[in-house]
This record gives sequence, C-alpha cells and structure tokens, in this order.
Amino acid sequence: MRDVIVIGAGGGGLVVAKELAARGLDVLLLEAGRRNADPETEWTHFEHDANNPITGFLRFGPEDRSKPDWFRELPQNALIWQVAGVGGTTTHYFGNSPRAMPGVFQGYRGRDKKIYDRAHRFPFTYEALRPYYQWVEATLPVQTAAMGTNEEVFFQGAQAIGLPVQTTTDIIGDAFRPQENAILQPGGNAGLSADASELIFPKATGCTFCGYCLEGCYEPIKAPRNLKAKRSTDNSYAPMALTADLWSPGGKAVSLISNAFATRIHTDEETGIKRTVRGVSWRDTVSGETFTEEAKVVVMAAGCVEDPRLWFNSGLPNPNGWVGRGFTDHAVDWVVGVFPFYTGMSRGPGSGARADFPGRGSIQNTTLPPGVNAFGLSFSDSGVRGGYDNGLGTTGNWDGPSGRALGNEIKEVMANLDNLMNLLILTDDDVEPQYHEQLSTLFFDEHGAVPKLIMPKRTRSARTLANREFLANKAADILRVAGATKVLRIDWPPLLMHVHSSMRMGISSKDSVLDANAEARWVRRLFVADNAALANALGGPNPTLTTQALATRTAEKIFRLYFDGDPWVGKESPISSIDDVITRAVMQSGL
Repeated sequence: MRDVIVIGAGGGGLVVAKELAARGLDVLLLEAGRRNADPETEWTHFEHDANNPITGFLRFGPEDRSKPDWFRELPQNALIWQVAGVGGTTTHYFGNSPRAMPGVFQGYRGRDKKIYDRAHRFPFTYEALRPYYQWVEATLPVQTAAMGTNEEVFFQGAQAIGLPVQTTTDIIGDAFRPQENAILQPGGNAGLSADASELIFPKATGCTFCGYCLEGCYEPIKAPRNLKAKRSTDNSYAPMALTADLWSPGGKAVSLISNAFATRIHTDEETGIKRTVRGVSWRDTVSGETFTEEAKVVVMAAGCVEDPRLWFNSGLPNPNGWVGRGFTDHAVDWVVGVFPFYTGMSRGPGSGARADFPGRGSIQNTTLPPGVNAFGLSFSDSGVRGGYDNGLGTTGNWDGPSGRALGNEIKEVMANLDNLMNLLILTDDDVEPQYHEQLSTLFFDEHGAVPKLIMPKRTRSARTLANREFLANKAADILRVAGATKVLRIDWPPLLMHVHSSMRMGISSKDSVLDANAEARWVRRLFVADNAALANALGGPNPTLTTQALATRTAEKIFRLYFDGDPWVGKESPISSIDDVITRAVMQSGL
C-alpha cells in the first residue's frame, strides 16, 4: 500500500508530491499524458505543432498524436485550453505569479470588502496563506518579470490614466506593476543578442526573449532541465520530486507513471454518504491495460474539468450538488491597440506588466506569436466588426462596436505584430451555480462518460458583467493615452484557461465540496490540490501561484493529519532544496 497517490502532475499535483516525498512518504504520481524527457528534441516553436487543440503536442490528449484528443462536450463557441502531460497546463502558461487579492479571504476588513464575492470566501484568512505564498515564491523562484518595450509602453499608459506603481507583493489598491513572474531573469547574452549561437547555455541563462512561452519552454538551449527559464512544474517541481531522495534528508523519490489515466477512486464502501478512500484504478493509455493500487491518502489534481468527471464516474457522493458546480473562469476578454511605433509585442516573456483593480480584476499585457494572435482577434461572441452585429456587441472607448476582426481589418492589424499591444482582461467573476459540469449522456470514451460543461455566458451576474465592462474600458484608456491609433475590443466567449472552483473549498457545507483542509467533506482521506479547490476567482489574478500555495498547505495538512508529522512551512527554508537541485544540475552539465 502506498502512503499517497496523487492524480495529475500539473500545477498542483507536482507540488503536493514533491512536498510529501521530501518528508519521506511513499508517493505514487499518476499523469494521464506523456512525460517530455527532452523538450529540446520533442518540442518546437511552430505554433500549429504546439497549440493545435486536436493534434498539438500541448493538447489534452494521449501521447500518440495520431490518436484523437480526449473529447469534452462544450457549449457552442467555447474552448478549454488545457494540456495533458507532466507539467500540465503550466507547460504553456506565462509564469505570471501574482498573489490573490486579500478581499477574497475570510476575515477581510478592508473598506472595499463589499465589492467582492462575499458569499464564497476562502475559509481562512489571507495572513494564514501568506507563509505558503512565500514558500512557493522562494521555491520556483518568483521574481520580477524581465521587461522590454511592450512593458514600457504599458507603464506609460497606466501612469497617464492616474494609476500609481504598486510596490508591495500584496495587492492593496488600484495600481500597475511589473509582473511577479516565475521565469528566471535573463543573464549573460540573454536579452542582448538575437544570434542563436550566443543564446546557448551557459553563454545565456534565464529568459532569452524568444517570445514563445505558449509553446512550452526549452530555453536556453543546452541548459539542464531545471535551469530552463520558465518555471513550469515540469522544469521546477518535477526535478525536485523525482530526486527527493538525493536532496532531502530522509526523503524518498516520487514514483511517476505517465500515460496513466485515472478512471476510478475506490472507497471502503460503495454506498452511503460518508466514506474513506481506499485506492485508485487507472488505464495505461498506450497498452490499454488497467491497474489498481491502494493508498492511505488520495489527492485529486487532474484539473477543474477532470476532477468532477472522475468523482462522478467513481460514484462518489454529492449530497449538496456542488461537485462540478460554481466554475469561475475570469470572464476573459481581449482589447488590442494598434500603434504607429514599435512596441516589441512578439518579443520577451508572455506577460511582463499588469494593472490590478481590487474587487474588479486585472489587466495584463500579452506577448504572442502570429498564429495565436490572429486567433485572439477572431474569437468573439459579438459578430464581425464592420460586417454584422448579432446583438451582443458593446461600445466604449474603442473603435466601433466590439467583435472579431476579419477580412481587410485583420490584415491591417496583423501587418506588423511589433506595433501592437494585446491586453488580457481577467475579471473577478462570481461563483455561480449555473456554471457547472455533468457527465455527458451522449459521449463516452475508454475512460467512461466524458464531461459536459454547462456555461450559459449570457446569465453571468450583474457584478461580473459590470467588472468586465469596467476593465475593458480601462484597458482601452491605457492603450489610447499610450499612443494607440486604433483600439479593438474583441469580446471573447468562454476561453477556459483560468478555470477555478469546480470542487471548491468553502466556509459552508451547503455550497462547497472541500473543508478548510482541502479534504472532501464526504470522503475521508481524499483531497483536492489544483485550481478546482480554489474558493472563488481570487479577485481576478492568475490562479497558479495561489493554487501552489494552497497545495503546499494541503500537503502539510495531509502530513499532520494522517502521518503524525510536524509542520514545516515557516520552520524550514525552501531555498536549500532548489539551491541543491540547481547546483547538482550545473555539476551534471560538466560546467
């Protein structure tokens, strides 16, 4: 019997696995996708090769790309942008690592407390999570983002509309700032040269400003895996988890099985409401064989869509109806400025600057290569600009109605990528029960009934809609005063890249699945440690850092509750672990 089985090697699962293995527990880590042992030879910067949701190497599907992706039943005009494989969706994230806004936690006393989703708070205080934030920030590490011309132009616009500079890690008021970012700072020739021969490790370290964060990070070339610039968990937590026996006294290396799609969670009884977890069954996606193994504790970290699916397919209890319910997705939107001068849009890390508006959400600049940029301009719920309006278009401080750019307009906008600025809107959206998941009654695959997402976009709360309009107008204002000669608002439909809360923790058992320890209310020893566990939309900031801080806290709770262990956050330093790993990586490289 294992001590712990973790399902999913993404942004949260690898954190739990690494922390518990470092304390000597026997951890089995199951990942449905592949393990990319050598991304320098297995990945490319070609957008279609990487990002095609059906055939790309960064897709939610099996290792064999000649086989179909794993299907989900979705609303019309929606996209779930998730990745299977070690590292999960962090393989294509931008590394943005801001903390949540304090107003989304229990006990917040700020003057603006009423403008948040106060009905769905975290069941503990912001101060209680602070040491876990600090632990993860030191482990990754999180640093101020490397910046270029695009960020400089953004800062000028933000300052011109009256925003101050945010100088604290905590988000305490309307302000702009450099991103808190999990990408190593450029060193050596990085950021100073476009000559590929000069951007090979160790001549270059950290971010090389290649502009391809979305395609997975294998820069600098020849760097050891745990010195790749972007601290996606395949580059950061995975090396530490798989070598925990080497750097942690008493530690035990995690056992990783890739291509292992979890199909059922077993409990000590198959009927009744209150149960205790017993083990996990999974299917080898290459051979088709099935396996079952028992464990004292099971941690679900398969993602906000797959966690509810696995729960439902396992026949686990759902007495309050909140499993798979209450999705938040930051009600994302896209505002683009066309400038008469160079902005460097296609260069550098995915996003180096942001503006935060507590209780409203966030705005951040976004670096993209041409294919994904064209997708962003043509993904809309509001018809075609200058062609037709389906009645959903809005007007504001942008040119014409909102909607997709096509024809001559998209040619005009795409003519010079480095004269653009893309601003991503991340709304603080309410936890709403009508945004939910159930099992499809029409579609099944080799792993059981597939998930069906119910996301009636046009029934969002008045607060969510007001926040989205506020942020879109602020983004347009920033672009205008920064010098944009044309501003387009696209009005994106659901793009599920920041999905949270489908297995949410909460204060009340009436509207949550997890208690304050992230343990399932009706299944003892079953925990959730990914975005699904988040209580709400965090106020709008990117979710990964908060998920990883919460996963660290959850690992500590598991260790104390079921293995008689002592807490470690605040008593130990996470710096030693990553320092040891980096030192060993450099030694192994022969430097």
